Amino acid sequence: MPRTARDVVFVDGVRTPFGKAGPKGIYHETRADDLVVKCIRELLRRNPDLPPERIDEVAIAATTQIGDQGLTIGRTAGILAGLPQSVPGYAIDRMCAGAMTAVTTTAGSIAFGAYDAVVAGGVEHMGRHPMGESVDPNPRFVSEKLVDESALFMGMTAENLHDRLPHISKQRADEFALRSQEKAAKAYANGKIQQDLVPISVRRTSPEGGELGWGLATADEPMRPGTTLEGLASLKTPFRPHGRVTAGNSAGLNDGATASLIASEDFARELGLPVRMRLVSFAFAGVEPEVMGYGPVPATKKALAKAGLSIEDIGLFEINEAFAVQVLSFLDHYGIADDDERVNQYGGAIAFGHPLASSGVRLMTQLARQFEERPEVRYGITTMCIGFGMGGTVIWENPHFEGNK
Repeated sequence: MPRTARDVVFVDGVRTPFGKAGPKGIYHETRADDLVVKCIRELLRRNPDLPPERIDEVAIAATTQIGDQGLTIGRTAGILAGLPQSVPGYAIDRMCAGAMTAVTTTAGSIAFGAYDAVVAGGVEHMGRHPMGESVDPNPRFVSEKLVDESALFMGMTAENLHDRLPHISKQRADEFALRSQEKAAKAYANGKIQQDLVPISVRRTSPEGGELGWGLATADEPMRPGTTLEGLASLKTPFRPHGRVTAGNSAGLNDGATASLIASEDFARELGLPVRMRLVSFAFAGVEPEVMGYGPVPATKKALAKAGLSIEDIGLFEINEAFAVQVLSFLDHYGIADDDERVNQYGGAIAFGHPLASSGVRLMTQLARQFEERPEVRYGITTMCIGFGMGGTVIWENPHFEGNK
């Protein structure tokens, strides 16, 4: 029988506050799967008109799929969250774009008609599972010169991107990082971020292992609102002597989880669910692994072509700030100013943190909030670089666009 593609919409998205990885981080004693469970439960609480049994799939991404973020985490987290056992789930991995890929993969199934509604998200507990844990890269990558050894270390790929684009100076990267911190602090002060955060109860222990009781995580731990250019300029460059990439102009090592509710538009309208964004197109693209951060450029070009749009049609940008140089390379390619007010209005990963596989949905949640505030904007994008030389871009349409009324 003939099939007609259905429109896919972003109904809702939530996330945990992001924490710093390691013994001093807020989630050091918290399991990764429990972070996902809290997000799924919050989605159900916020959308009571959706019967849990009507969820067709749970797709949860993790880059390091072992331990408490292994065991087909989409299925296990769904059960732990109290979803009916009839709701299936699976795990997905595209490194930093895990949650983004969870959304796009399930969105394709919705458009085809296989699903009506899904939960898609991601988690990364980098304190428990550092990037590359238990990974065994094939020695042929280096021995046969398929890639340079630096391709295996994300910070070194950012230095390589600086080499390719020498006009992007360390000072310029630091200035961008400072603006990210300032915008994030302003967004918090104006209550733009908190409305989509899931408070997480956290167990606290002393460095010696003693009990310190329980607390509540309600805000992103990595933020540094008192950041100054002078402070950023003084930071070490750990990936290269006299380099340009520092802890201040990069996202840190973080823990956190996200989850979103994606549905067909007709299903959402039928159940009275909110329609916060409409998916227009998406694309993933590969680049040289040594300059991984350049991935959003061809991915965006591809997504725009599929949608029949140009960069001038895009009114809002949510670009994941894995490294400042990566965002700046994108802005330069498309002729966008470093301080363009359309870009990362609430700040980005340099301030909030980047728990790898979870970040794609954070971008979407922030874009959805901005769409509500900006009915004059029709299209926005969420885009990110991806480890080992890729980029991913999703183009969204604003359902509140005043031209639609």
